[in-house]
Parts: sequence; structure tokens; C-alpha cells
Amino acid sequence: MKMVKIKVCGMRNRENLDAVAALKPDFLGFIFYPRSPRYVVGKLTPDDLASLDPAIQKTGVFVNETAEKVAEIVRKYHLDLVQLHGDETPETCKILQQQGIRIIKAFRIDHTIRRERILPYVDCADWFLFDTATAGFGGSGKKFDWSLLADLTFGKPFFLSGGIGPDDAAILKKMITPVPYALDLNSKFETEPGYKNAKQLEDFIKIIRTEDYE
Repeated sequence: MKMVKIKVCGMRNRENLDAVAALKPDFLGFIFYPRSPRYVVGKLTPDDLASLDPAIQKTGVFVNETAEKVAEIVRKYHLDLVQLHGDETPETCKILQQQGIRIIKAFRIDHTIRRERILPYVDCADWFLFDTATAGFGGSGKKFDWSLLADLTFGKPFFLSGGIGPDDAAILKKMITPVPYALDLNSKFETEPGYKNAKQLEDFIKIIRTEDYE
């Protein structure tokens, strides 16, 4: 079974960014939602992002932003793809895709989620992301019931988010179906919002990358 990719989200400190980038995650996430404690504007510059290894996919995270503003930030920060983490419509996703922007569409998951909520996005997102339903938009540090995923993916490659922590690597290795395309790591690896524990990330990534999923 192919190796699961790693996304580290919520970077906003240059020194910490360099330490995490040295671990060679597949994706790094930068949050452009002003109400987030991990809001990146004013903390990292476009040049900071441009200095990253081009093999690391720079991901801009947005919540209910206009397609025009998203596209503007993609160009300014030279982002490789965007994560739409709010209640964006399929139409917004299509507008961005038509501009050549790759889309991760996030969904907040609990037992009330229905397939009908996700189905309209199958043809206008490159990946799905499943996060825990909370009052806010991510970064809660809480897990949802992963068994719900079997009915929600529509065969689309997806990022698994929501409360994944340093002690979860062994558990995730035993996931049989559906296997995530990528794991989204954030608050459980932080010493403060936006500042990651690079040693914890290094240990976690080593486990994920040294053995295939069972």
C-alpha cells in the first residue's frame, strides 16, 4: 500500500517554519483566516514561502473568502493549492479550478453529516479533507469517529484532520479502509498556536514513512 503523505498546518513563525520544512513534509499549510490564532499575514512574507523547498506543496487555508481574494493571495504568496475550510459553495470551487488552482475542500464531520452534503463537490475539488465538527473552523484538537469515513469519501483522495497527535501514529498504521491520502497535523503538535514541536513531528513522520499501512 502506498505511503501516506504528511501535511503540517498553521505555520506562522520563520524559525519554526525552517525547522519543520527540514523534516520534508509533503504539504505545509498557511492560514489566511483573520480570526484564527494561526493567521499568517504579518508573520510570514511571500519571500519566506518562496524560500521553501519546491517539493513541499504550499497550501493556503481560507474560510468563506471570495474567489477573487483567494486567487489574489495565491498569486501573491505563490501558493501551490488552497484548502477551503468553511462553507464555500461548489460554484466557488469551480471558479478557482477554472483558474488552474487546485482545491482541497474541507468538511466538518459528526454523526449528523450526510452524503448529500458532500456529493456536489466531487467534481469540483481535487481532494477532500475531513475535520472534526466544532463551533469554529478547525484547530480544535478533537477527533471525530473515523468509522464515518467509509460512507463519505466517494472514492476521492482525502486528508484526515482533527486531533491527530504524537501518540496516534501506531493507531493510524492500523487503519484498513479507507486509507487517507494524507494526514493533516496541527494543534496536537504545538507548544503554542502556530509553533510546532519539531521533535514530535520528526518522530511521528518517521513512523508513518518507515512502514506501509496494514
